[in-house]
Amino acid sequence: MNIRLNENFFRRDCLVVAPELVGKLLVRKLPDGTLIRERISETEAYRGEEDKACHASKGKTNRTEVMYGESGKIYVYLCYGIHWLMNITTGEVGEPQCVLIRAGEVHNGPAKITKYLHIDGTFNKQSVYGNPEIWFEDDGFRPEIKTASRVGIDYAGDYWKNIEWRFIASGSVK
Repeated sequence: MNIRLNENFFRRDCLVVAPELVGKLLVRKLPDGTLIRERISETEAYRGEEDKACHASKGKTNRTEVMYGESGKIYVYLCYGIHWLMNITTGEVGEPQCVLIRAGEVHNGPAKITKYLHIDGTFNKQSVYGNPEIWFEDDGFRPEIKTASRVGIDYAGDYWKNIEWRFIASGSVK
């Protein structure tokens, strides 16, 4: 039996949530009622204004205000003007942090997952708690996790570029 993840799961530090999201299912109910699921195989943590790779590193803006709010909110943004990327907020109110859904078991890449699941900017700031269109499930699967440095953040400097806040299911090809 699959269990929906709730506030207790997401209201923790992103460095706890990110590895625990690996192996969970991201579920999307399409307008026609079709349910599609993708098992998460890779995540990245972004933690606070001090993290130079985090969008909140420059403070609270219209774009990042969702990161400062309640946990369990979707933070989706357009990357390079063409790809939607999905994050989920974690931690307590006022602590800007989130987890990027970086790869799935089938769709290897953050833009491929959002495209497959039909996720776009209309989901930004929506809560996953009780949401009839999108949520996360736990079916008991627990993969082994390995860590690596985050991807595509050279601008953040060596320390933040090299910190191992990417969490990957051990069987994933990376």
